[in-house]
Amino acid sequence: MSKYIVTNPTTGETSKPYPAATDAQVLAAIAAADSTYQNWSKKTTVAERAALIEKVAGLHRTHRVELAEIIVREMGKPIAQALGEVDFTADIYSFYATNGERYLADEPIEEFAGEGEALIRRGPLGALIGIMPWNFPYYQVARFAGPNLVLGNTILLKHASQCPESSAKMEAIFLEAGFPVGAYINLYADSKQIADAIADPRIQGVSLTGSERAGAAVAEVAGRNLKKVVLELGGSDPFILLSTDDMDSAVDAAVAARSDNNGQACNAGKRFIVIESLYDDFLEKFTAKMVALAPVDPMDEETYLSPLSSLGASEDLAAQVERAVAQGATLHSEFNRHGTYFGGAVLTNVTPQNAAHHEEFFGPVAMVYSVKDEAAAIELANDTPFGLGSYLFSTDKDQVQRVANQIEAGMVYVNGVGLDSPELPFGGVKRSGFGRELGRYGMEEFANRKLIRILK
Repeated sequence: MSKYIVTNPTTGETSKPYPAATDAQVLAAIAAADSTYQNWSKKTTVAERAALIEKVAGLHRTHRVELAEIIVREMGKPIAQALGEVDFTADIYSFYATNGERYLADEPIEEFAGEGEALIRRGPLGALIGIMPWNFPYYQVARFAGPNLVLGNTILLKHASQCPESSAKMEAIFLEAGFPVGAYINLYADSKQIADAIADPRIQGVSLTGSERAGAAVAEVAGRNLKKVVLELGGSDPFILLSTDDMDSAVDAAVAARSDNNGQACNAGKRFIVIESLYDDFLEKFTAKMVALAPVDPMDEETYLSPLSSLGASEDLAAQVERAVAQGATLHSEFNRHGTYFGGAVLTNVTPQNAAHHEEFFGPVAMVYSVKDEAAAIELANDTPFGLGSYLFSTDKDQVQRVANQIEAGMVYVNGVGLDSPELPFGGVKRSGFGRELGRYGMEEFANRKLIRILK
């Protein structure tokens, strides 16, 4: 039975199941992706492929309302944020359309002192698999599909099972833009079929955004079959407040860092580490704003917080909070939860002995800590198995440089949140994965950096 069903987290209404791919269909998709790579990618120029990606960007802008409403139904994102995601997705495609040729231009090896010349030429690897999550259905796909299609790789896309409608719409957009059948294929496949596909010699790499468990499973199969893999996994990003000349603005940034996308973002601020001289003021104001967050109808343009993505997600988050409190944490809210509707909450007194200290909370629940000084803040920030992003607020420029250098994370955002941009690399370290997406580095991950030496 197909698991690809839309269950509207706001209403509980379900769609008819989308037909699951058969093993024969998966094999046919692999064959089509490989054939298109051999017979189309190798015969087109970067400029030609970039022009098609620009059409994909334009179609996202043309259909932005329809696309946004689809993901509101699929995972409950507030409509204003859903529209913002579609717009950002279009910008990512346009970015690679504009910069693809420059990023892929031949690179002379300046240090080469031998006879003749030597250069690096970047080219595609072949057919790739993308495994994408439900929390940013379009944006996550764009980070993978944009650079790789311009580069000349072809794509098999396995999306989250709760996002079959947006999956189908994206495939239709790539075809409407003029990409040939086989360049971008949507697969309603299961984990066993994907594991078998990764092992297929025609597949040259795989990129996954998802949980640690899923990442480990995919990396194991990829490693066993000597395939390149990029993993963007979970995070428990620190939000470090060491000094500020505007506490209200710092608190607003902290609330946004924790509650954007209903708190369901890997690189959201989740652990709020505050210098003790500012702790009481921050905690009072931050708690008041977090507790006041009440989820409402996502289709209202004024909605900021709406239901979590599913009943299971809400139940899991509630269980985490209850366990944290049972292990000694203090809960600063009335724990307002009804079905998928989960209100904002704050936890304090979370010690390293508490399981919550090392977990990721995927929803509007924040942990707040007090630290005595900069060194203690850095130590606490790094006391996590994750290393995706981080947020640092300080009015001292020298301190910013010192602390940023010592944070164990792939990204450090200073004195601001929501600072992502198509040209800025995205990715983490430790159990948050490896590899980078976006910017120049998004094109480097699945490129063959081929050496060409010409004697004369």
